[in-house]
Amino acid sequence: MITADLVKQLREKTGAGMMDCKKVLTETNGDMEKAAELLRERGIAKAAKKSSRIAAEGLVCAYVTDDKKIGAVIEVNAETDFVAKNEEFRTFVKELAEQVAKKNPVDVNSLLEQKYLDTDKTVSEVLTDKIATIGENMTIRRFVRYESEGLVESYIHGDGKIGVLVNFKKGTEEVAKDICMQIAAARPEYLKKEEVPAERVEKEMEILKAQAMNEGKPAEIAEKMVQGRIGKFYGEICLLDQEFVKDSSMKVNQVLSKNNSEIVSFTRMEKGEGLEKKEENFAEEVMKQIK
Repeated sequence: MITADLVKQLREKTGAGMMDCKKVLTETNGDMEKAAELLRERGIAKAAKKSSRIAAEGLVCAYVTDDKKIGAVIEVNAETDFVAKNEEFRTFVKELAEQVAKKNPVDVNSLLEQKYLDTDKTVSEVLTDKIATIGENMTIRRFVRYESEGLVESYIHGDGKIGVLVNFKKGTEEVAKDICMQIAAARPEYLKKEEVPAERVEKEMEILKAQAMNEGKPAEIAEKMVQGRIGKFYGEICLLDQEFVKDSSMKVNQVLSKNNSEIVSFTRMEKGEGLEKKEENFAEEVMKQIK
């Protein structure tokens, strides 16, 4: 019988995942050495060692069903931009976006446990195989999935650098594509001003008031200036209040209204945003190897 303690020992020894350890221990009737050897042969132990390395490059990819009712956008990270151009990696990320759209996992952990498309392997096992064969650490960082009563539209910019997914309650594909490009270019954080947290608005108003006071304005005048300038703040961070990129004489909400369109929600993902990138010092790396 393969005990939890045996699995734990092999996991600590090789750095491989729990399910991989349990699988090889079962195959080798609990022989620790043979199990470790099997992991090495399959590249899993090697892949596990790579898992501590920083992955801040990668790819953002989207998938939308033919009827435009379901869509997903996903970010998968790798260590270098070189791997992001690797066709095997790119195909893997595209298929993951399709998997999310069609199989609706709750979160990344749930996705990792699912069977990978029409295979017998889990997504986690396929990911481990890719790490071993491509030779870099990779992580599935995040995804968003929309199911719409209207239509879902996506846009990928910069060969996978930025991904946009929008859920429309109603609208046309032409307007939807324009709005996707708007989001990619103008980087809105919220759909409308009501979604902006009150504390963020208060903080912005404090800053604007301090700026007006520093300009030598009396308090009551400064207060009025704040009310005028806060609109510019909303116009930067709220999609509906932004100037339309294709026609700056109109706001996005006017474009939507004119075209009988309505947005439920949107997502904008930028590859590696918020991730710390490791700066490599190759001279130091060579010295370490020499020593």
